[in-house]
Amino acid sequence: MMKRIQTIGVMTSGGDAPGMNAAIRAVTRAAIFNNWKVKAIYKGYEGLINNDIKDFTTESVSNTIQRGGTILKTARSKEFMTPEGRRKAYDTMQMHQIDALVIIGGNGSLAGAQEFAAEYDVPCIGLPGTIDNDLYGTDNTIGYDTALNTIMDCVDKIRDTATSHNRIFFIEVMGRDAGFLAQNSAIAAGAEAAIIPEDTTDIDQLAQFIGRGIRKSKNSSIVIVSEKDGGAMHYAERVRKEYPEFDVRVTILGHLQRGGMPTAFDRILASRLGVAAIEALKEGQRNVMIGVRNDQIVYVPFSKAIKIDKPIDKELIDVLNILSI
Repeated sequence: MMKRIQTIGVMTSGGDAPGMNAAIRAVTRAAIFNNWKVKAIYKGYEGLINNDIKDFTTESVSNTIQRGGTILKTARSKEFMTPEGRRKAYDTMQMHQIDALVIIGGNGSLAGAQEFAAEYDVPCIGLPGTIDNDLYGTDNTIGYDTALNTIMDCVDKIRDTATSHNRIFFIEVMGRDAGFLAQNSAIAAGAEAAIIPEDTTDIDQLAQFIGRGIRKSKNSSIVIVSEKDGGAMHYAERVRKEYPEFDVRVTILGHLQRGGMPTAFDRILASRLGVAAIEALKEGQRNVMIGVRNDQIVYVPFSKAIKIDKPIDKELIDVLNILSI
């Protein structure tokens, strides 16, 4: 028999993402609606180890849905990666009588939850909070839509100067090993090409872009590049060496992509997932990530969410190729 839940802990972990506050708000209020107590854990797993925990009420999350970042702060915890660190975290949970955890974060955060749950039989529910959109089993992750809109806005501004000076701009975006941000921002901003890690053909993506686009009809172009394998600097240097006739510039958007007020889409997604996390615990679910597929809430086992590579829709590559002529 699973222990009856009376108190939950909620935390954000890993990289911040717009919409995390909306998720914290939803988890907190949905838990209180079900007469559960809420413990807010600050700075992710570090806070669980170091007892950085406060009681949360419905007022604690007032006026937060529109805020970027995370009111609970976040950190990456090396100590939690050790058995001794996880033991400290469990002892802190026992001290606060926390019966279950809701962890909002990306791949590493959910991997930590999976290991912790296996060692101490703690019910853990994960919410996909990462701008990379790289977690398997959900169509979108919290923060992805906001980051996509931020990139689009930046590219729109960069295109003005690229056109004025007849330049090629290589714009580097985040995404780790996933090209969702690069591919979709390229389509949204009308870029000429996207260079992404999922395009694993033997075709030289840079040579293909040069031959198809700028040499035929264009004197300025935008190329969106995923940060992997040297990113935008690598491709800019290649152009300078192999195609010296072109004027090349590089813009690395960096952490700019993580900031800002979450879009309506991310606020709604985070709110749905937060409420669903509490419903999942009520149903006796554990060690699952809450996702949305085809506009329906789904429960994805941690083992699948963090270990299976999320495929990019190859049709998106075709769409960009067709529209960039």
